[in-house]
Amino acid sequence: NHAEVSAEEEWGRLEPVLTMLLEKIPVPISIDTYKAEVAAKALAAGAHLINDVWGLQKDENIAKVVGEYKAPVIVMHNQKGTDYHHLMGDIFSFLEKSIELAEAQGLSGDQIIVDPGIGFGKTTRQNLEVMARLAEFKALGHPVLLGASRKSTIGNTLNLPVDERLEGTLATSVLGVAAQVDIIRVHDVQANVRAIKMADAIVKEQRGMYYEGA
Repeated sequence: NHAEVSAEEEWGRLEPVLTMLLEKIPVPISIDTYKAEVAAKALAAGAHLINDVWGLQKDENIAKVVGEYKAPVIVMHNQKGTDYHHLMGDIFSFLEKSIELAEAQGLSGDQIIVDPGIGFGKTTRQNLEVMARLAEFKALGHPVLLGASRKSTIGNTLNLPVDERLEGTLATSVLGVAAQVDIIRVHDVQANVRAIKMADAIVKEQRGMYYEGA
């Protein structure tokens, strides 16, 4: 139920924040936009990667922009409504098209990051199924990003408001580690880092034991 804004309005809101962050922090900065014009201006200003919640399929020019800058891009699955012929099959088809669009502009490997789109174009039950099958997205051959932090799926499952969803978020982060996702995007960084490090240590030990047993 959000109201869309123009590219000019979006850049007007973004530019002062991006400029300040680039001066103050050394970590890579991701810009969340599906507009080619905003992506071009952000990358020219020094942003490092683009996160497109429409997987390069909303604005036909945005793939060319990320290609020109050789910028990593997060391609997220999204759709209007929650009707699917086959949930996972439809999501895979969408992401495969997004990957093709990025590859056509010269991006490859780790430059293309796939996001199954928890909370976008899906019911709570559909989101839970996608979460339960996260490991399958590794078959796409690119890093997988999980963005479930504080999402409505957690709120609906636990019947909790957005500011009380930390424990539910930690559960999704730990399960993401078990599914071997590569990037986990969260709000409550410290708590999630601790949970993720612990889960990662256990998973690595488990894999080591299996390897030694083999």
